[in-house]
Amino acid sequence: MPDRNTLCGFLAILLWSTTIALARSLSEQLGPLSSGAAVYLVGGVLCLFHLRRSASPLATLQKLPRLYLIGCGSLFVLYMFAFFEAVGLAADRSQVLEVGMVNYLWPSLTILFSLLLLGKKGSWLLIPGSLLALLGVFLVLTQETAISWASFVQNVTGNPLAYGLALVAALSWGLYSNLTRRWAGSDDSSGGVAFFMLATGAVLLLLRQFSMEVSVWNPRAVAEVIFLGLATSLAYVCWDVAMRKGDIVLVGAASYLTPFFSTLTSSLYLQIGTGPRLWLGCFAIIIGSLLSWKSVTNRPENRTPHD
Repeated sequence: MPDRNTLCGFLAILLWSTTIALARSLSEQLGPLSSGAAVYLVGGVLCLFHLRRSASPLATLQKLPRLYLIGCGSLFVLYMFAFFEAVGLAADRSQVLEVGMVNYLWPSLTILFSLLLLGKKGSWLLIPGSLLALLGVFLVLTQETAISWASFVQNVTGNPLAYGLALVAALSWGLYSNLTRRWAGSDDSSGGVAFFMLATGAVLLLLRQFSMEVSVWNPRAVAEVIFLGLATSLAYVCWDVAMRKGDIVLVGAASYLTPFFSTLTSSLYLQIGTGPRLWLGCFAIIIGSLLSWKSVTNRPENRTPHD
């Protein structure tokens, strides 16, 4: 039986698995910019309250390297913007699952970027791992048509902005995960997340002023904002506990099941029908990510399996 610190890591994975479902539900009611701004302002404030228990937020901010704050902070904001916009721009709820799978290319991309940015060494397993992840996306994006390159292209060109933003999200989180290790220095950088979340909320709120999206606030939207803001902040706290005191290898391996839990949660909460090809693609992405992770020596152990 895993200890409670390791269980905190499992809880973080489950909490992050609710993000796509609630982001879509909120986007339908408030619009992607409004919902993202509300969620990350709430989450950022909650993270600051937690941070105050161990250190002064201002002292933490002053201690963090400027390159980390600016560079990784920008990538964090870009990821959240691209993610919420991609989910919100999906043509329907079924396409949300497809967009989500493109986003879940980030674990494999994180491994690939670690070879370039952190000097990691990869074995031959990296090749089949990367190919399996791409095959998984291909299967998901052709799930309702014949399996062919033409049907893949037709599906992507039908909503290129949503799929493109999902890919931007995957790329930016892969870069963020590696550059955090490179730029954060030896000090604990977990306090930076609170400021990144607040910055995300502020940027999305600013962009909201120049958009035409219509927001319809109701009790359900308020409840979903509070839950997702709380879930996001709590997930980061739990993940930090698991990385410092829990079984890092076990939690790290379990984090690659996030696409499965996310797809399951989304299909139930959003009442989306799922076919066998979607699940086959989902597991191809998971296995591909695990092979990529297994291929790298001296692999990072405290990455964040976000969304």
